[in-house]
Amino acid sequence: MIESLLGHRSVRRYLPKPRCIGCDLCVEVCPTNVFDRVPGGAPVIARQRDCQTCFMCEAYCPVDALYVAPEAERPVQVDEEQLSASGLLGSYRAAVGWGSRRKPGAEVDQTFRVLEAARRG
Repeated sequence: MIESLLGHRSVRRYLPKPRCIGCDLCVEVCPTNVFDRVPGGAPVIARQRDCQTCFMCEAYCPVDALYVAPEAERPVQVDEEQLSASGLLGSYRAAVGWGSRRKPGAEVDQTFRVLEAARRG
């Protein structure tokens, strides 16, 4: 089992190495500074209550080493092999068309409509 941590309304699962490559992109993109860097290791979720469930960490992870469960209300245990086999790792990136060999997902990702509306005023 892998440790799960409660965010604002989600359960985050941070998968340990070897999946995490220690690039620290999750640390850099997190708007609420949830992660702490670990020299030579995988970042840790240090301020779980500050998580706003924005999915930025999952979206920017180049190796799909993060998963944010969008509707979880409390911490749960998840089997890493089952999570990997389920296809959930990288599913957010795939839905919005990010990552290698993925099709643009503008038809799935509706955030562009918010930006269009804001531009029109």
